[in-house]
Amino acid sequence: MQLHCALLQQNVVQVQFECFILLQAMSAAPVYNMRRCNDLKGWAMSVQSIIQAKLEAALAPSHLEVINESHMHSVPANSETHFKLVLVADAFSSLRKVARQQRVYQLLAEELAGPVHALAMHTYSPEEWQLRAGSVPASPDCLGGSKKEQGA
Repeated sequence: MQLHCALLQQNVVQVQFECFILLQAMSAAPVYNMRRCNDLKGWAMSVQSIIQAKLEAALAPSHLEVINESHMHSVPANSETHFKLVLVADAFSSLRKVARQQRVYQLLAEELAGPVHALAMHTYSPEEWQLRAGSVPASPDCLGGSKKEQGA
C-alpha cells in the first residue's frame, strides 16, 4: 500500500490538496482502488484535477487533456459540469471504442453521479493518435438553453 499526497497549485493564491491511498493488487496488471483521505477535510481539488488524477493513476496515459467546457453552456460562471477528454493510452490498443468509454465511465463513476453533467470523450491508442497527428474534433456549440431563457 502506498500513500500519495498531491499538492496542486491552481493559481498563485489558491493551493489545494488531495490525498489518495493506492491499493495495488497482486497481479500482472496492477489495479488501483483510490479513496480520498479524510485527513484533509476542508481542502478539495477541482473536479477537473480529480478527473485528471484518476485517469493518470489508472491508465498512465501518454497524452491527457481534461478540458473544462462548462463556459460554453448555460451554467453559472466557474462551473465544472461539462468536460472534454482527450486520452491516449496503451491500454486502449486492444479495446474497441465502446470498451474504452466504459472503462473511463467506470473510473469516473463518482464524478458522473455528482458534479459532472456531460463528458465528451476522445480515446485513442498511441498508434491512432499518431495517425490523427494530434488533432481532435472541435466541440459543438451548446444547442440547449437555460430554463430561464425558455420561460420554464
